Amino acid sequence: MIVRFKIVAVFFLILFGADFVSAQTTIIRGVLTDSASKETLPYANVLIPGTTIGTLADDEGRYAIKLEGTYTKIQFGYIGYNTAVRTIEPGKDQVINVKLSVNTSMLTEVVIKGKARYRNRNNPAVELIQKVIDHKKENQMEANDYVQYEQYEKISLALSNLSDKFREKRIFRNYQFLFTEQDSSTIGGKNMLPAYLRERLSQIYFRKNPYKKKQRVLADQRAEYDARFIDNDGLSTYFNRLYEDINIYNNNISVVTNLLLSPIANSAPTFYKFFITDTIKTQQPWLVELSFIPRNKTDLLFQGKLYVTLDGHYGVQHAYLTVNKDINLNFMRDLEAKLEFEKSSDGRYHMSKSTLGMEFAFGDKGGGLYGERTVTFRDYEINRAQKDSVYQGPAEEIMYNPDEKKNPDFWVNSRHIPLERREVEIYKNVDTLQTIKSFKRTMDIGTLLFAGYKTLGPLEIGPVNTFYSFNPVEGLRLRFGGRTTPQFSKRLYFETYAAYGFKDMKWKYFVSGTYSLNNKSVYHFPLHYFRVSYQHDTKIPGQELQFVQEDNFLLSFKRGNNDRWLYNDIYKFEYVREFPSRISYKLGFTQWAQSPAGALVYQRYDTTSDGLINIPKLSNSEVSLELRYAPKEQYYQGKLYRIPIPNKYPVFTFRYAAGIKGFLDGETSYHNFTGNIAKRFFLSQFGYADVTAEGGYLIGKNIPFPLLTIHRANQSYAYQLSSYNLMNFLEFVSDHYASLGVEYYLNGFLFNKIPLLKRLKLREVVAFKGLYGGLRNENNPANNPELYRFLRNDDGTSATYSLNKEPYMEGSVGIANIFKLLRVDLVKRFNYLDNPNVSEWGIRARVKLDF
Repeated sequence: MIVRFKIVAVFFLILFGADFVSAQTTIIRGVLTDSASKETLPYANVLIPGTTIGTLADDEGRYAIKLEGTYTKIQFGYIGYNTAVRTIEPGKDQVINVKLSVNTSMLTEVVIKGKARYRNRNNPAVELIQKVIDHKKENQMEANDYVQYEQYEKISLALSNLSDKFREKRIFRNYQFLFTEQDSSTIGGKNMLPAYLRERLSQIYFRKNPYKKKQRVLADQRAEYDARFIDNDGLSTYFNRLYEDINIYNNNISVVTNLLLSPIANSAPTFYKFFITDTIKTQQPWLVELSFIPRNKTDLLFQGKLYVTLDGHYGVQHAYLTVNKDINLNFMRDLEAKLEFEKSSDGRYHMSKSTLGMEFAFGDKGGGLYGERTVTFRDYEINRAQKDSVYQGPAEEIMYNPDEKKNPDFWVNSRHIPLERREVEIYKNVDTLQTIKSFKRTMDIGTLLFAGYKTLGPLEIGPVNTFYSFNPVEGLRLRFGGRTTPQFSKRLYFETYAAYGFKDMKWKYFVSGTYSLNNKSVYHFPLHYFRVSYQHDTKIPGQELQFVQEDNFLLSFKRGNNDRWLYNDIYKFEYVREFPSRISYKLGFTQWAQSPAGALVYQRYDTTSDGLINIPKLSNSEVSLELRYAPKEQYYQGKLYRIPIPNKYPVFTFRYAAGIKGFLDGETSYHNFTGNIAKRFFLSQFGYADVTAEGGYLIGKNIPFPLLTIHRANQSYAYQLSSYNLMNFLEFVSDHYASLGVEYYLNGFLFNKIPLLKRLKLREVVAFKGLYGGLRNENNPANNPELYRFLRNDDGTSATYSLNKEPYMEGSVGIANIFKLLRVDLVKRFNYLDNPNVSEWGIRARVKLDF
């Protein structure tokens, strides 16, 4: 998935042309040992007194910490030992080795072992975490029949680690109020520029049987940006996807679209090391501080501390989570999560507050983007049943008027916690920010560069990456087009373009009109519109692209013969309806006239002359119905495409199309059924897999091959996820088929174990695509001479085939995350290697920004 979140961050960074400088930096490193035995003390605590800044020593007792600021003291501690404090010199790299002495008053309670090989067997820390794992069910909300509570959440974002030089730029001379200052040692640095805030107040109802978790949203507000540049709804959705709820009791925890194994997952002792680092006897029940680190620092795992209750329930009373600086995550400079629990009337600990802060940046120094999501919970009621009507309906229900803004006093009285200083004025400041000419100018430039459109009030010109392209049929192709915006009309949208090929010397054009039936943008969920369009243009049969325009300049470069094209005249009507349940349907009618172009010819035998005749045009009339169900699907709406944000739920699609012979020049009757199921399987630290299964069946006789299923092929050098990357255009057609595609992303699970590779943060990808199909005799030109003849090469050999012998199969192994940007695959075609002009091996590349 292309990560739009980082693109927005880039917009802000481009805006101000920021040149960032570092604050005063102090680096301290050393080794912690037992003063008597000289043995090292693994995973000892290192802390800056009076702050939450700290780290843990490694399994050799070595530590390193980098500080920004003027701190003069550093503290060292280890369970069973006396705490030591040392003086540090700000702004210098220094080595401080510390020898800790045993606290004799604790010798009767704790037996200290120095440097020793870590093992799970006979390890008190592992025995304790196993008790936590064994008691997980009773400590979760699902242990109760009913639970209800009030939830307040806020998510804020700010440009972070800004230098004083940046703040003093001329363009900010009259806008100093936009900046906030904080302790330079905390995440985000000294100077921050708040950029976004959203607050939401909800009432949550949980029922165990039948299972239902219902969220009634009582109020919601956010900082809004100009909709010409940013999809505010999509932005909110994406931020919420990045900053998801953290449930420590789940086996996997979602962080920036990846799943990290929880430290109390069932398999946690296999992948984590645990250490008892403190006991807290100042409260009841007693707590044990349990520190944990990943066995491999680059794996997608947490490190931090758990505070476990010694009351027989072994619940988590507090948790601190972060990640190792070497973890295989992109653009992640810092992460800190804090979970707080309070004892409820049932004697269990329920979540009272969750805070997740993450800073994203392109390097270790300089500016970044800091986001923080805080969720608080109060007014718990346990095992109080509500009426069935409370639990009915969608999982999330809006209980307020979205067009009505709440009085500021409402939020002052309703917030569980007050806004932080940097958040107080953000709503007003975001409005002010958008009045700065340089901001509007840069957002305009960013929209042009990343989305491909130039906004001119009620019109948009673009997409620019289609203005110039080339192909064997048209030669040099120039295109110019645009569309209207909601500023023109919120209900009525027009889109058009014109293109000219300098080789075929023909004009191509497109025009469409769309009318919204729900007074929302036709790009805004839930969609409800009808569209009428006409297109006169070229197309490659069998080329279907995801989130890319077919005449994109970069797709002009193709391998092999690429001269079989079509001239199309397509009249189309579409009616689209979506529902909040994520069920949608599309009704359509298409009248399509296609004429072969380039080396493509339509021929059939003429029984009267006993010879071949050319068919100049094939006309077809078709009605269609598409049903789609995508549970809990969310989107980021771009200028061209609505890009789904992957989740764990399957997506079901069913399509039916019927050809109508004799209506508006339709020449063929048929019934075409297609079904598709796509699902992402999250495998925690083992990565994830995208699996797609599809099948189709075409009912009808004497169907010309251009109307059969032309299987998706790819002759570009770009790796296409939904196409067969070593199949030639128009190589295979079927009237019934089944296919399976698997893309398995290991996320560096293997490379992280190889010392020379793990620093590069490369990631492995393995893929397989299989296609089984066939062609019945009544639709096979070899058995029916009146049908369109399959394509042939210049030497007379066949260029189009059916899949009656065996399934087509190809696989690939790839290296992803090259320069955090590039994926390169070695693709192998396993069969049908005797077909002309095919390649057994190929190298394909794909640009993919991801965390």
